[in-house]
Amino acid sequence: MTAWSLVYNGYEPEKEGLRETLCALGNGYIVSRGCAPDTAADDVHYPGTYLAGGYNRLVSNVAGHEIENEDLVNLPNWLPLMLRIEGGEWITPDGVDQIDYRQTLDLRQGILSRMLRFRDAEGRVTRWDERRFVSMHDPHLAALSVTVTPENWSGAMTLRTAIDSRVVNWGVARYRALDGRHIETLDSLCSDTGVLAVRARMRQARREIALAARTSVEVDGAHVAVARTETLADIATQEFEVEAREGRPIRTEKIAAYFNSQDNAISEPLLEAVNHVQHAHDFRELKDEHIQAWARLWEQCDIRIETTADEDAQLKLRLHIFHLLQTASVHSVDMDVGVPPRGWHGEAYRGHVMWDELFIFPYLTLRMPVLTRALLRYRYRRLDEARRAAREAGFSGAMFPWMSGSNGREETQRIHLNPKSGRWLPDNSWRQRHIGAAICYNIWEYVEATDDRDFLRDYGAELFLEIARFWSSIAQRRSDGRYGIRGVMGPDEFHTAYPGADPATAGGLDNNAYTNLMVSWLLSRAVDVLDLIPSDHKVRLCDKLGLGDEELARWDEVSRNLFIPIRDDGIISQFEGYETLKEFPWKQFGEKYQNLQRLDRILEAEGEDPNDYKVSKQADLLMIFYLFSREEIELIFNRLGHEFPPELIFRNIQYYVERTSHGSTLSWLTHAWVLARADRQRSWQLALKALDSDILDIQGGTTPEGIHLGAMAGTVDLIQRCYTGIETRSGVLMLNPRLPDEVQRLDATVRYRRQILDLKITQECLTVSSRVATAHPVTISYRGRTREMSPGQSFTFRLVPEAKPDRSEREREQERVQKEAAPAEQEKKII
Repeated sequence: MTAWSLVYNGYEPEKEGLRETLCALGNGYIVSRGCAPDTAADDVHYPGTYLAGGYNRLVSNVAGHEIENEDLVNLPNWLPLMLRIEGGEWITPDGVDQIDYRQTLDLRQGILSRMLRFRDAEGRVTRWDERRFVSMHDPHLAALSVTVTPENWSGAMTLRTAIDSRVVNWGVARYRALDGRHIETLDSLCSDTGVLAVRARMRQARREIALAARTSVEVDGAHVAVARTETLADIATQEFEVEAREGRPIRTEKIAAYFNSQDNAISEPLLEAVNHVQHAHDFRELKDEHIQAWARLWEQCDIRIETTADEDAQLKLRLHIFHLLQTASVHSVDMDVGVPPRGWHGEAYRGHVMWDELFIFPYLTLRMPVLTRALLRYRYRRLDEARRAAREAGFSGAMFPWMSGSNGREETQRIHLNPKSGRWLPDNSWRQRHIGAAICYNIWEYVEATDDRDFLRDYGAELFLEIARFWSSIAQRRSDGRYGIRGVMGPDEFHTAYPGADPATAGGLDNNAYTNLMVSWLLSRAVDVLDLIPSDHKVRLCDKLGLGDEELARWDEVSRNLFIPIRDDGIISQFEGYETLKEFPWKQFGEKYQNLQRLDRILEAEGEDPNDYKVSKQADLLMIFYLFSREEIELIFNRLGHEFPPELIFRNIQYYVERTSHGSTLSWLTHAWVLARADRQRSWQLALKALDSDILDIQGGTTPEGIHLGAMAGTVDLIQRCYTGIETRSGVLMLNPRLPDEVQRLDATVRYRRQILDLKITQECLTVSSRVATAHPVTISYRGRTREMSPGQSFTFRLVPEAKPDRSEREREQERVQKEAAPAEQEKKII
C-alpha cells in the first residue's frame, strides 16, 4: 500500500463483503459498493447501489408484531458484465481458479481497479483488467471499463451486459426477516440507439428511479455489434459475440446514469437517464473530468502527517476523508438529505440520520462549510415534525428523533434482534433525547467558525430556540429545588432502564449527566443566539414563536439549577443511581469471551442484564470533555453552582475508561481525544485503533454492512482539531498544538470566516499562512498571543512545551481510582 492506494492481493471470498464496503465509490448523490460486476447477491458478494436519502417504508411481521420500518433502498444494479467461453457456463470469481488477483482503490483519483488472471475448468487462462468510477464531476454517471485478454487460448467468447432491477434489501443478515422488496419495476427497454434502461418505483414512497446504460465492445479498434438484446419484466440485457484470439485484448466500456423523480431540473427520470447516457462522453473523457474533480477536492481537504509509527496512518486517514467526501459532497448541497452514520454505503442502520453529525460536521465546517449549512437545513426542514412529536409526548418546542429518515418522524425500531440469543427485545434507543442538544451544538459551532449570521437569522435561531423550549418543558422541579430530566438514555446505550425494571413499560433513566450538562449549556446559549441576529428579526422571531421574557427567565433558571449527580470524591455519576450498580466481572467474562465489545448482547444471551452493572458501551459523561475545553467545562459547572477543578477531569476520565467495553467505533476516538492532553502516548495508540476500526473490521462483521462514518470523520477531526488545539470561540481561532511524539509534522488547510488558512505544525513550531483573497481580517491566537491576520499574511509561533504532569502523582490517582472500583474485579486491561 502507498499513502494513496488501498491494495488487496489475492482473492479471499470471506473478505469480499469488507472489501466491497471499503472500495465503494460515490459522489454524494449515489454510492455503489465495490462488488465484482460478474457476481450476484449471495453470502459472499453483495452488489448494492444507494441513492442519498432514498428511503421507503414497508410493514413486516416480526415476532408476532406488525412492524413498519423505513429503509435505505438498494437500487437497480448497473454493474452486471459477464463472459463465457465456447458457450459454456457464465464465469464468476468463485467458479474458476484465481491465479493472480489484485484490487486497488486509488484514493487520489477515486478509481477502483481489479486485475485478475484465472484458469477455467478447461485449463484456459484469461486476464481481466477492470477500472470503474462513480463520477465526482457529474453526479448521475458511473462508468466501467474492462479489458479481457485470452492468454493461452482462442475461440468464441460471449460478453453479456445487463441492468437489473431484480434487487432486494438483503445486505444485513439480521434484517432478512423483514420485507426487503422495496422496488417494483415499471419499464424495461432498449432504445433505438442501443441504450438499455429500466424504470422502477419505491413501493410505498412512490419515488421513481431510472437507470440507463450503454455498452460498447471493441477489438483491434473496431466496434463489435450487439448480437442479442432481451428486455424482460425487470432486467434488460445485451450480448456480444467475439472471436477471441490468444494475446488480443477485447475492450468493453459501460456508461450508466441514475435519475430519480425528485431530481431538480428534469422532466421525467427515464427520459433524462436515457438522454444523459446517449450524450455522455466516452470512458476516457469522463475519467479525466472525474479525476480533475477529485484533485480539486483533495486540494481543499487533504491532511498530511509524518509519523514514526504505523507507516499506513496517512493512508488510513485519507481513506476516511475519501469516504466522508463520497457521502457528503457538493452534489449534496441542493438535496434534502442528512448525513447518516454508516454513509450511503450499505443498509446498516437503514441509512438513518443520528447524532453522528457531532463527529462529522467539525471537519466539514472547517473545509467545506457550504456542506454543513446544507446538512443543517435537513434538520430545519423537519422542525414541524419535531414540534408535532413534542406535542404528542406532552412537551413544548421541538423533540427531534434519535433516528431520522425521510420526513423526520422517529424511525428507531421498538424491538431489535440480538443475534447472539436469537431473541427480539424491546429497543429503548428512542429515549436518546440528547440528539436535540447535539443539533444545537452543531448550529453554534457552525456559526462560530463561519460567522454565517444569515443562516442563523433564517434557520438556525428558530431551530435552536425550539429545541431549547423542549428541554425547558421536559425539566421538572425536584424536591431539593433543582430541576431533573427523567426517562431518558445517554450515549452509553447499554443502560436503558433501572435494574429490575421492564424496559418496555418503565424504560429510561433519570438525570443522565451528559444530557443535563448539555441542556444547561444550550439554555444559557439561547440568549446569545438571539443577540447574534438583527434586532428587527429578533422581534419578529420571538413574536412568531410566542417567546417572551418570562419564558427566557425560566430557561435561565433551569440552566442554573439542573441536577448533576456528583459524588463527594468528584466522580460524576453517569446518571442518578449509577453509583449503586454492581461492578462488572471483567476477568471472568474476559476468560470466556475473546471480544467483550458488545457486552449487552453477551449478557442478554446469558440471561443477565447490563442495566445491573457499571459498564458502558462508549463514552457517555466523557462526551462533555470531548465537546468542550477545560475553560468551557468550568463555566458550565460554575453556572450550575459547582466547582470543578481541572484535576477532576482526568479522575473522571480514568474512572470511566476502566468501565467501557468500546462496543461502538466512536468509543476509541472519543477516548483518544479526552486523553490527548493528559496522556499523549496513550491517546495516539487509541487514535491508531480508531483508524483501524473499519479497515480491520474490529467489530467483527459490521463493516461489510456499511462504513462507520462517524468514527471515520471523528478520527480525521481528531487529527485536524484535537492535536492542533483548534477552537473557534468568541470570534477567535485559537490554536494550541500538541502533537503526539510519534507525529513529526502535520500540514492542513482550514477555512475560518471566509479566509483560507494553511497550517504547518511540527513539534517545535506552528506556522499559519493566509492565502491571498478578498476577505476581512480574522483573529488567531496561540496560548494568549493574539494576532489579527489579513489575507496574504503569515505568522510563526515557537511552541512552548506544556508542563508535564507529575507522573508519580498521576499514578497515585490511578491507583486510588482502581481501589474504589472493587479491586478483585478491576482486572480488565487498560485500553
